[in-house]
Amino acid sequence: MYKTVERVLSEEKIEYFSIVPYSLCKEINASIRERMDFQPKSAVIYLLPYYTGESVNISRYAVSCDYHIAIREIGEALISALKEKYPEGHFSSFGDHSPIDERHAALISGLGIAGDNGLLINEKYGSYVFVGDILTDLEPNEALGFQPREIQRCHSCGACKRACPTRILGGEGEECLSAITQRKGELADTERALMVRYNTAWGCDLCQSVCPYNRSPVMTPIDFFHRERIECLTLEVLDGMDKETFSRRAFAWRGRKTVERNIEILSAVNKGQ
Repeated sequence: MYKTVERVLSEEKIEYFSIVPYSLCKEINASIRERMDFQPKSAVIYLLPYYTGESVNISRYAVSCDYHIAIREIGEALISALKEKYPEGHFSSFGDHSPIDERHAALISGLGIAGDNGLLINEKYGSYVFVGDILTDLEPNEALGFQPREIQRCHSCGACKRACPTRILGGEGEECLSAITQRKGELADTERALMVRYNTAWGCDLCQSVCPYNRSPVMTPIDFFHRERIECLTLEVLDGMDKETFSRRAFAWRGRKTVERNIEILSAVNKGQ
């Protein structure tokens, strides 16, 4: 199984992966696993770097099209190759919403260290990575001798906590700025003021921007993230998206009205200057 996974991921320009026995994974959502038609025995964990350059008023992860699309496409390629090699096997692809704590599985695999901002930090790509996984009822094979790594942490320099606009990383706030931009409905004046102050129409990267491990971010080699980039989200850009195009963006899940509201919050200030 390892060689097949290595070949497919190499073709996708993905270099960091591991195969972890399911028994060593931290299951956080048993209901998802219970809906599967098999009992997982292995988890293929891989990192998907996404950094393609700086952005103006939108989180770097949302500059490109929705990363869930990339994870789905990579998962389909992996499963297709594995089914051809192991027709008796069963497979399911996940990204974000998985039965297991994907970050934990990556950490015990040595694919990165744990940052105080709650993110996985990879040695090459910093924290600008997504984690995807394939669960299967195949035995780990070469990974039978897998030894979980002791989870390593960052140096706790405090930069991310000092930069956090809502102080949630320091245990003082209740919600991060990224979550505020993603909330539907009316926002409080203080929340709108935070968005204006940090010029964000979607998300927040401040805890990543100040992180020493992200001082010289490496561009992703994955073509998907270099296509259809949006560095600055404006009403003109949004209005130029038809329904299908909009649905391919990472911010689409909250609906067009939420995104419009955010842009208008920033636009109102700019008009008043």
